[in-house]
Amino acid sequence: MEYSPKLNRIGSAEIATDLRQQISAEQLRYLERLPSERVLSNRYGVSRGTVRDALMHLEQEGLVEIRPGSGTYVAQSAKNETTQAVEGARPLELVDARFALEPHICRLAVLHARRSDFEKMEKLLRKMEACSGDAAAFGEADTEFHAALVESTGNNLLVWLISQINSVRAQDEWARMRHLTLDPSITDKYNRQHRQIVEAIRTREPERAANMMKEHLETARLSLTRAAET
Repeated sequence: MEYSPKLNRIGSAEIATDLRQQISAEQLRYLERLPSERVLSNRYGVSRGTVRDALMHLEQEGLVEIRPGSGTYVAQSAKNETTQAVEGARPLELVDARFALEPHICRLAVLHARRSDFEKMEKLLRKMEACSGDAAAFGEADTEFHAALVESTGNNLLVWLISQINSVRAQDEWARMRHLTLDPSITDKYNRQHRQIVEAIRTREPERAANMMKEHLETARLSLTRAAET
């Protein structure tokens, strides 16, 4: 069995994506036991807590089963239609799919987000703001932020849907677009928009939060469209 080489500056979202791809490619097979958290943390160069978060995401998606005292096992076999749709998606399709979901996710976050959710989002806001000039690090933190936003709704189906959409970010085409679009000026703008979204959720303004998310996604779509024309 082969595993992907250790990656730099990754978080739980990227680890989940990497393992998801291994399951899809049947490098990790149905009912096979994954390496221990200790082995995975060494392989990816992260804490065991980060690995545990990634495995929990995969369990929510139904891809793995965590058996206390035994380990984590692949719970899904072969490549399914969802995986094929994700692998064939283009970056602009990613943004359009997010348009369909994330504004309403903001409305739900207004209803359900707790103090711990806001603390997590604030931590990720600071992480993104510290990444100006580092597209890879910003992209990682951005993925984590949007995952934290949907997690604050408490809706596991939406968590799964967004995780599928976000897995497109692991593709080569997305990496190329990220390199072309994430310059310091656009990351600064994204950071301002992220803060405005969180503030609207914190002050319990559902329509303002939804509209701020729409504005944020419109910015992302325009940036991707311009990059695609180069």
